[in-house]
Amino acid sequence: MKVVSIVGARPNFVKMAPVAAELRARLEDPGDHVLVHTGQHYDPLLSEIFVQELGFQPPDHMLGVGSGSHAVQTARVMERLEPVLLDERPDLIVVPGDVNSTLAAALVAAKLHIPIAHVESGLRSFDREMPEEINRLLTDQLASELFVHSEEAIDNLLREGIDAERIHFVGNTMIDSLVAVRERFEGLAVSERFGLAAGEYVLVTLHRPALVDGPLLPVVLDELERLAEHWPVLLPAHPRTRKMIGERALSERLILTEPVGYLEFLSLQADARAVLTDSGGVQEETTFLGVPCFTLRSTTERPVTITAGTNLLLGLEPERIADIPALLAQGRDVPEDPPPLWDGRAAERLVEVLISSGVALRS
Repeated sequence: MKVVSIVGARPNFVKMAPVAAELRARLEDPGDHVLVHTGQHYDPLLSEIFVQELGFQPPDHMLGVGSGSHAVQTARVMERLEPVLLDERPDLIVVPGDVNSTLAAALVAAKLHIPIAHVESGLRSFDREMPEEINRLLTDQLASELFVHSEEAIDNLLREGIDAERIHFVGNTMIDSLVAVRERFEGLAVSERFGLAAGEYVLVTLHRPALVDGPLLPVVLDELERLAEHWPVLLPAHPRTRKMIGERALSERLILTEPVGYLEFLSLQADARAVLTDSGGVQEETTFLGVPCFTLRSTTERPVTITAGTNLLLGLEPERIADIPALLAQGRDVPEDPPPLWDGRAAERLVEVLISSGVALRS
């Protein structure tokens, strides 16, 4: 029995670390879990840091696809992954999330008649202008086993004609990773390194092309500088975001920094007064941590974060950043409990499903 897991971008590592660990523990030979890193994210703080901080096994194969257009990146993954799968001859591949590497891997495996397990299935923004939405839709159609982390995802898959027997509600593996390192990040006080007090700053993440690759970015920066008149704003900048900001001078209270490691970022989230983001994973982490989150998007594929009361969509309207102080002053109800099955044991349930589905793992 051999399982190949495929990761390509920062969120993939967080989702797959607990799954990879559980697979290695349950396979007869831990060496029969093979990890492929496509290299879609290649900055050390977007990939290598997770080997160190989450105990992730070092990749067995590095494809080094790098950046490029969606078509180029997807094609490179397919071209470089096919010989790996032909050589490894796995009984199953596991793909997480919705990045280009996810769809590319699913396409290659499907053509080679290799069963596919999709971690984080069924999420839908219903916005097909998002490349991630196309990746989600197509990967779910190709997958043999679909693992979901919220109940609305089940309804989405059923509407699309997916057989209910292939859908498994196991919980959120990204939260597994957070729970596993909680004691390690809670005492870090990373905000102090930037001269910021806990509960008295706003943390910002921006990376989607709609916000950082066009005319909206200067408007976002203008609004962040105004927001910084209320609380200091900390922006760990994705490499592409930093490139697009260029040489623009920023207010001293708008602190631009390099990407930070996983534990450091969790510490910054946990201690923030609020978080402003366009990231899907950050919406989930802030929901679990009970930190107010404002999302600069018109839609979210994670509506459970909205119903939990921690997340609010501002739309793709940077001008609404100006509403954040008043919205925070109104107060936000923080749920006492996280969403169902966000309990740190999702990977355990996922692997149990593979056992009960006839995958030859150790019980």
